[in-house]
Amino acid sequence: MTAPRVALIGFGEVGQALAQGLRANIASSIVVWDRLLVDPTSAPSRALTQDASLTAAKSMAEAVLDATLVISAVTADQCLQAATEASRSIGRDCTYLDLNSVSPATKCEAARVVQRTGAHFVEAAVMSPIAPQGIASPILLGGPHAAACASQVRNLGFVGVDVFSPTLGRASAAKMCRSVIIKGLEALLTESLLAARHHGVEKSVLRSLDDLLPGHDWPLLARYMISRSLLHGTRRAEEMREVSSTLRQANIDPHMSMATVERQSWAARHRSALGTTGLEELLDAVNDLSGRTA
Repeated sequence: MTAPRVALIGFGEVGQALAQGLRANIASSIVVWDRLLVDPTSAPSRALTQDASLTAAKSMAEAVLDATLVISAVTADQCLQAATEASRSIGRDCTYLDLNSVSPATKCEAARVVQRTGAHFVEAAVMSPIAPQGIASPILLGGPHAAACASQVRNLGFVGVDVFSPTLGRASAAKMCRSVIIKGLEALLTESLLAARHHGVEKSVLRSLDDLLPGHDWPLLARYMISRSLLHGTRRAEEMREVSSTLRQANIDPHMSMATVERQSWAARHRSALGTTGLEELLDAVNDLSGRTA
């Protein structure tokens, strides 16, 4: 069998996790393009220089030109732009696997752009944090080419893929509705525990959570979820705007989701608090920063 030619578009947290898994299953080089690669000091550029098995493209066109599989893992606000740029050079019958966290409407628009070229668009919804399992994470595939894509990518290490629906948009809808809970919980924990720490009652709040939802180490989980907001709040806010669009398409006013957009954006501005260790130290650092920037 001819080795697939893989182009990985986007080299942030998700792209880097996918690259790590792909390396173990593809003998040929993986070509990477990220719009931040033009800056040699950017995080994607620094990460790429540490891995000789990856080839940096000089442009989107160079990355996708001869690819048999294009994997798009950009931020939500760049999903349609990435599809548009790729469509100018992508080959006919290439599979375009879109892992971006966007609304069904945005995903379908990206599909229309790609499919005009004769390429096969497949939507993918990652249904767990990417870090623990990497390329083996549970991923829902959707669209008329989902089944064929599943066979193709399982051989590359995507062992958690599930053919969800032949209808484009359904997998993305599942992802967006999940994000209402996950990103919303991050926002709620941030608000609750920052206030609780200020009043000196955070331990009581966490104990009460264990009474209501037992089986979790709530101090550990809270620190993890708040840290994720601090580190990725900007990206999460972009995703939650897509979530809000998804809800509006269902005639549901996205009151909670739009509030989550604001809290996630706020969290990103306090990223420097991540240098702390325990939950209480983290909360103190964020509160201190918030007081200085209020």
